[in-house]
Amino acid sequence: MPVTEKDLADDAPWKKIQQNTFTRWCNEHLKCVNKRIADLQCDLSDGLRLIALLEVLSQKKMYRKYHQRPTFRQMKLENVSVALEFLDRENIRLVSIDSKAIVDGNLKLILGMVWTLILHYSISMPVWEDEDDDEAKKQTPKQRLLGWIQNKVPDLPITNFSQDWRDGKALGALVDSCAPGLCPDWETWDTVKPVDNASEAMQLADDWLGIPQVIAPEEIIDPSVDEQSVMTYLSQFPKAKLKPGAPSNPNSTPRKPGHTVQGSSLWGTGAGQGQVTVYVEDPEGTREEVKAVLNEGKKTYSVTYVPKVMGPHKVTVLFAGQQIPKSPFEVGVDKAQGDPTKVTAKGPGLEPLGNIAGKPTYFEIYTAGAGVGDVTAGHQRPPG
Repeated sequence: MPVTEKDLADDAPWKKIQQNTFTRWCNEHLKCVNKRIADLQCDLSDGLRLIALLEVLSQKKMYRKYHQRPTFRQMKLENVSVALEFLDRENIRLVSIDSKAIVDGNLKLILGMVWTLILHYSISMPVWEDEDDDEAKKQTPKQRLLGWIQNKVPDLPITNFSQDWRDGKALGALVDSCAPGLCPDWETWDTVKPVDNASEAMQLADDWLGIPQVIAPEEIIDPSVDEQSVMTYLSQFPKAKLKPGAPSNPNSTPRKPGHTVQGSSLWGTGAGQGQVTVYVEDPEGTREEVKAVLNEGKKTYSVTYVPKVMGPHKVTVLFAGQQIPKSPFEVGVDKAQGDPTKVTAKGPGLEPLGNIAGKPTYFEIYTAGAGVGDVTAGHQRPPG
């Protein structure tokens, strides 16, 4: 299809859809560190959100220090340079982009950079289930994703990431293939209601497969949507895992998705391979990584941490760089209970002999090292 002047305009519909999709994709990863992008063109300019995004995606820290409060342009340029140097050392190649382009809000180059991150971290790098790893290395990211989808829905002639998805039925077929019984009636869907079809399939995928809607239903069926936006959404399916309680046949009643974390243990049954990472953030915003210890002979991890202050804490749990359901967890921390075994009391008022009726006496209570607690004392008269 020839490219028209309208397609090249800055306000072309496909460009807006792509910007929306890429922004949502970034925010899905940034939410585990309590950051968010509102405007992709401007919000990466100081380098802080870009650095945070790269650290979440790679599960690594920057190789050198950066400015935590970049108030001047030069500080922003240096921060973005730190991020770009990190990508270079990770062998992620960017074309025609430098720190100035990001600080100055060059949207075209910023979108190109985000697409490179999507290709690397969402499509090229992960090993998908039922996939020949050696064969995948020979394919382009687009070929790899398309081949995986074609294997999942062999009855549909899917050959692209644009018009084949416009009536919403292919989405229903893919959801039902990933979780048989989740979307069983997709074949009967009315093709004149593409938004309804896409909405139903995408909501089921969100609820039961944990696939966030980084593209809106009305955007994915839009004739002007670009392939990169559709690929960004569909690239989440190969790694999706069905949540407990999902319907397994058309007549079953869905139950609310269950918790993945209970107490101080993490369950990873059927989750595949991936690194478990846990962060604890206190009310003052101090964030620390906590070690998750694999329990030998089991598919569980144990996590122990000691809150240092009172108040609401956030516990973030990542598996393979992605937040697990319900993460971050809100945890209330109250003041510590005192240890009465470390409290001593001495004085004449506690001696068995020597106290006289009608005359004051006394004793002292020593609570050093016993923690926090209220001290209560009382006396009891002898009977008679």
